[in-house]
Amino acid sequence: MMKQAEVVVVETALVAPSKETPGQPLWLSNLDLAVPRTHTPLVYYYPAAPEQLQGQGAAAAGTGSFAPDRLKAALAGALVPFYPLAGRLGAGPDGRLQIDCSGEGALFVVARADLTGEEIFEDYEPSPEIRRAFVPSAQPGEASCPMAMFQVTFLKCGGVVLGTGIHHAVMDGVGAFQFIQTWAGLASGLDAAEACGPVPFHDRTLLRARRPPCPTFDHFVYSPAFLSGRPRPFVTRVFPVSPKLLADLKSRCGAGVSTYCAVTAHLWRCVCVARGAAPGADTRLGLPANVRHRLSPPLPRSFFGNAVVRDLVTARVGDLLGSPLGSVAETIKRAVDGVGDAFVRSVLDYLELELAKKRGDDDSSRAASEQLVPASDLWAVSWLGMPMYSADFGSGAPRFVAPAQMFGVGTAYMTPCANRDDDITVIFSMEAEHIDCFEKVFYGE
Repeated sequence: MMKQAEVVVVETALVAPSKETPGQPLWLSNLDLAVPRTHTPLVYYYPAAPEQLQGQGAAAAGTGSFAPDRLKAALAGALVPFYPLAGRLGAGPDGRLQIDCSGEGALFVVARADLTGEEIFEDYEPSPEIRRAFVPSAQPGEASCPMAMFQVTFLKCGGVVLGTGIHHAVMDGVGAFQFIQTWAGLASGLDAAEACGPVPFHDRTLLRARRPPCPTFDHFVYSPAFLSGRPRPFVTRVFPVSPKLLADLKSRCGAGVSTYCAVTAHLWRCVCVARGAAPGADTRLGLPANVRHRLSPPLPRSFFGNAVVRDLVTARVGDLLGSPLGSVAETIKRAVDGVGDAFVRSVLDYLELELAKKRGDDDSSRAASEQLVPASDLWAVSWLGMPMYSADFGSGAPRFVAPAQMFGVGTAYMTPCANRDDDITVIFSMEAEHIDCFEKVFYGE
């Protein structure tokens, strides 16, 4: 756990796109409007490059791959194809939120900390303290707030922490990692075409609701009643999943079951045991699904926006714990596979009707910074397969990438590990009184 230390800001700037960019407002889809109205905070840790080890803290001199001027120039270039990130949230004539593509720029902060990478990341736990130290923040609903905020913090060991805060209304995880990869590529010397790859596709009107809206599925997960609980204290832990444990879980699930389904099935059962859930009680699993390839026709591969829909799987606790792991994983797989074009169109229509009900109201529930997942449930998010560790600014890939802060109890992120294709990590937030029991059950102790 990170010791208390002062982080000193030495520079703050707004970085605008390096070229003129489109200025028309960007319409936001119902999926963009259904996410928490806040910035998603991540930290990337880059240990000192070999040439810096002889003089500890050499990175702070502003030279090398993370020289602030170099990063700002690359950021200005990356904001050209990703120009919505240089805009601000606004409202259209009908009051609907949109992105005003004003080109005002992204926030860029340079800081120094009297800490080493080991002190921060050896027993890393996402927390409000980590976010305050390494990721710029803004008050929810702040009208003039930048859509993207970045902080590069130079450590006394010569390492660097890059903190990123990108507003969730602009993009999902796929888009966020695409942008960071582009920025890193430009900083490392690639030309724009090499760094960016396919030009980002910004038009979200492909995700308009039908007229009239006609939802054909139940979407309780989007209902105001689902996330209407009270905030609960929680702690966050990082649980490594070794190749041995992963192989054991997948072998118990049979052929054709993905890593996500196998690990999520195990997580769900462990959560119920740790919480001491009654056998006759219901428990629900929240499943986010990337729908870029699930629509007919599919969205462009370079679609830059929110393209994730949510679904729920409900089970009786006794049935969940009494069934083989493979049976639970198969239930999850069927739910994920069931998210197709008809389901997505139904979600868009349902959200359209919900927005119509709230028109004229202050929709503060979506602006909340915490996901109020019910105490009986689990929310399982997968970042497996995403290029989290491809952000090489010129001195190598990051050693560690993770959320800086979790926004709700009962939420789990599955992430890959640096330089290890067969290892994954589960970052999980849970009530403090249950977390030790969860750990024992998770590792079969």
